[in-house]
Amino acid sequence: MGAEHHRIPRFLCLHGFRTSAEIFRKQVETKWPKSLLEKVDLVFVDAPFSCQGKSDVEGIFDPPYYEWFQFNETFTEYTNFDECLAYIEDCMIKHGPIDGLMGFSQGAILSAALPGLQSKGLALTKVPKIKTLIIIGGAPFQLASLAEKAYSPPIECPSLHFSGAEDFLKEHGIKLLEYFVDPVVIHHPKGHTIPRFDEKGLQMMLSFLERIQQMLTEEEEEICLHEEAIPA
Repeated sequence: MGAEHHRIPRFLCLHGFRTSAEIFRKQVETKWPKSLLEKVDLVFVDAPFSCQGKSDVEGIFDPPYYEWFQFNETFTEYTNFDECLAYIEDCMIKHGPIDGLMGFSQGAILSAALPGLQSKGLALTKVPKIKTLIIIGGAPFQLASLAEKAYSPPIECPSLHFSGAEDFLKEHGIKLLEYFVDPVVIHHPKGHTIPRFDEKGLQMMLSFLERIQQMLTEEEEEICLHEEAIPA
């Protein structure tokens, strides 16, 4: 089977707090080069809950705005969290097969926690294992009981993380890296945003996607060999 026939990696894309799938899509498609976008299948979905307060992107991007779950001022109490997890699972079924998650901000916090929760049978039990992550402006959950379930043992799936020099979550994002095995990190000079690529960053991203593509291709070929070995 030629490489051109293989399915490209498909990511379910989880947007930031009080934004939307359309906003996330616009940011990615206007900042990331076509040469990159054609190597990945990005599925953008709105969060399940309508915005319950003012959005930071009002006046920049048009509504409606959505949020994945609600939280208190210290980020240690969460509302509608289980409903959020069930909704993401439904999205993975609807838009499957989903190979990985790509999240920004609140969507990145969620995405980074889901492989660990899934491995313990605490989330996404009806869908295949999350194989890879792209984390943009992420952070770990602050609630100790949830963090223990999500990040211990360390997350082994291939992950790529964007770290912005001016991102207000930068230190939290650095802490998040401690919970991953061999994370790939792209540094950029901007703040809490979807970054553009410099040449080095673009090559790192393309190499990461090539690695994921190769992993998926090997899985496909293994499945084909297994099916051929089964007597008719």
